[in-house]
Amino acid sequence: MTEPAQVPPIQPVSAQPTTVPLADQQITPAPTQPSSPPLNQPVSPVPQPVVQPAVTQNQDQKLDSILEILVSKQHLTSEDAEKLSVEQLSTGKTIEALLKKNKTVSEEVLTMAKADLYHVPFINISEIGVSPEALNALPESVARRYQMLPFSISEEDKVLKVAMQNPLDVTAIDFAQQKTGFRIEAHYATSSDIEQKIAERYAQSLSGEVTKALEETSDAKNKNEVGLADLSQGVVRQAPITKIVETVLSFAMKARASDVHIEPEIERTRIRYRIDGILQEKLILPRSVHDAVVSRIKILSRLKIDEKRVPQDGRFSFESEGAEVDLRVSTLPTVHGEKVVMRLLKKNMKVPTLSDLGLDGLALSRVREAIKVPNGIVLITGPTGSGKTTTLYSILDIINSPKVNILTLEDPVEYQMNGINQVQINPQAGLTFANGLRSFLRQDPNIIMVGEIRDSETVGLAIQASLTGHLVFSTLHTNSAAGALPRLVDMGAEAFLLASSIQLIMAQRVVRRINQDFIEEYQPEPEIVKDVMAVLGNNYQQWCQNNGKDPNKMVLYRPKKNRPQNEPEYKGRIGIYEVMPISPEVSKMILKNASSAELEQAGLKNGMLLMKQDGYLKALRGLTTIEEVIRVAEV
Repeated sequence: MTEPAQVPPIQPVSAQPTTVPLADQQITPAPTQPSSPPLNQPVSPVPQPVVQPAVTQNQDQKLDSILEILVSKQHLTSEDAEKLSVEQLSTGKTIEALLKKNKTVSEEVLTMAKADLYHVPFINISEIGVSPEALNALPESVARRYQMLPFSISEEDKVLKVAMQNPLDVTAIDFAQQKTGFRIEAHYATSSDIEQKIAERYAQSLSGEVTKALEETSDAKNKNEVGLADLSQGVVRQAPITKIVETVLSFAMKARASDVHIEPEIERTRIRYRIDGILQEKLILPRSVHDAVVSRIKILSRLKIDEKRVPQDGRFSFESEGAEVDLRVSTLPTVHGEKVVMRLLKKNMKVPTLSDLGLDGLALSRVREAIKVPNGIVLITGPTGSGKTTTLYSILDIINSPKVNILTLEDPVEYQMNGINQVQINPQAGLTFANGLRSFLRQDPNIIMVGEIRDSETVGLAIQASLTGHLVFSTLHTNSAAGALPRLVDMGAEAFLLASSIQLIMAQRVVRRINQDFIEEYQPEPEIVKDVMAVLGNNYQQWCQNNGKDPNKMVLYRPKKNRPQNEPEYKGRIGIYEVMPISPEVSKMILKNASSAELEQAGLKNGMLLMKQDGYLKALRGLTTIEEVIRVAEV
């Protein structure tokens, strides 16, 4: 038997979908397994699929050219190709079946050869992102039925890109187009990858359960806007709407989200989750169900359903898979409808230790020393969402004992702690931070925690409490530790009182942790090396010496690019800090009304690390990335 004729090398397939005009196609579709739409499925005109149909005429002969492609790309020897041809003639099996049976080449190589043969783009779906909007467009049942993974969508062009094990299945593509209303662009991908990613991505996505609920809703109600009268008549209590809300909240708990945003737009409702400090869009709902979803949340929060003109605040509890959370609900009227934000607060959460939060070394020892003193003020500074309250809870957990009376004044009380008297402020009833602090002084406290210093009256009362034998903890909104002192002076505090009452100031931010299961080393660019060494100064040499590292060969860390789709780049968060104790030298500078820059220099001479320095050291240890530190620490 002669060897198969060599074919010219085939050019690499472009990442863009290949379009084959139907008029130029002289072949007919291959038979596929019977898979017609349901009888009651409405059929609407849709564009023709942009894939090349399969062949039926001389199909085995056509498949033989897979061998030529594999030989030309050196995945197969000519001898192996000849043996397979002989086996195909003797057994009657297709070349593709024999390749799979004998495992002569990998599944990926075989699929790429088929993509070259039929001029259909191939994609490695392990290396691409899967759009949540694309997942939402195609129901999970259709994806599983036809082994079709949607990965990209264009609303403007009405195109949905999908990965398929058989993109020549015209029946499947026609049905998907009718189901979604989008033109389907099919790509080859390996069967194993498609099966795995469908399982992973739809498990992560909200679309599966929510789509079922929406289908149930559409059976009961038409797609017009749901009216207020309908809501009050029981639409809100219907199982589909309840299921949508429960699914949204259950996903928030599984994803460790801190907030859920439900945002109305002109033609849709967008749902975003704040996960590890970053907002991520996860679900799109039809605009027609927005009012019903919001009303369901209002009922749970005991808010007024018919009041849409003013903001409202409420709260409720939710349980899923044995875990329970408290949710603080805030509604806000926007031009497109009411926006809802829900903050998730875990019940019975174990308070993390200071080490768990990321404090270590000299900074940790200084904090521990400061919280042991019987009186004074300890301040924690940073923007909203920087973890100040969690740090305060960790400190209170350390010093909490039956021998001390601890009172807290919070807005709101985020976590309930045993053995601590926690008070929620209520400005409408006259219970403000200042009034509450004044009342605390008559409650025989040892330790007082004030959620935030907002005005001159609260500053004065906190200083008074510290000077009369109480240990006071509070927070302030400043960018740095040194910047807190001039800020307090601006609020009316006397410099000489601050010098004698402040024990320690700690500024902080939170950065995302690299997913430690999928982390890799890399050699940074010279510009990055220069920046790290400039920021750290002598601290870099000291760190290398303490950890046995070569200072001339800097190694940093980043998330692996090739990781399972259900594994995030980052998992969890860690704090970066600058801890400034008020030394005698700093006290003297406070009396002289020194600037924040001068106070910062004094702190550095006393061994303080700046937040960016602490962040870079954590990046060198593989806890986070340089990019994360720059994102939160640049001021």
